[in-house]
Amino acid sequence: MNRRFLLAALALAPLAAYAQTSAQPELPKERLTIVTRDGMRHEFNVEMALGPEQQMVGLMFRKEVPADGGMLFDWGAPRESTMWMRNTVAPLDMIFINADGTIRRIAENTVPQSLATVDSRGPVRATLEVAAGTARRLNIHPGDKVEQRIFQAKP
Repeated sequence: MNRRFLLAALALAPLAAYAQTSAQPELPKERLTIVTRDGMRHEFNVEMALGPEQQMVGLMFRKEVPADGGMLFDWGAPRESTMWMRNTVAPLDMIFINADGTIRRIAENTVPQSLATVDSRGPVRATLEVAAGTARRLNIHPGDKVEQRIFQAKP
């Protein structure tokens, strides 16, 4: 009986994110800089979503994202990134970043509460979520460079 209960509990664990009803506590922050093709440097102080539980919840239930804030989802190694806006009430720009720090793709003004998937269209090291309109306002485009410790070359 205990084994059956344990197996059922393990099977239901991934559903924990669906049951989330409030924002997760603010995660540790780190500096991140986006350097645009015209040489402009835009500084951000972003929350670091490093573990699966943090990444599943992300910015759900957050009413707003600061203009110089956001959340960086570090996948640890390049992989396809598929995001959605379930329980996310603030519109976002999603910036998909290659392992070398170049921006691969930007999904602007994602729709709050949408279950539609937003994908990276290829393997990326990380996904950065910022307030909707940030990419347009700061003239950020694919090919621009993101400077942050996870994109530093390994010796």
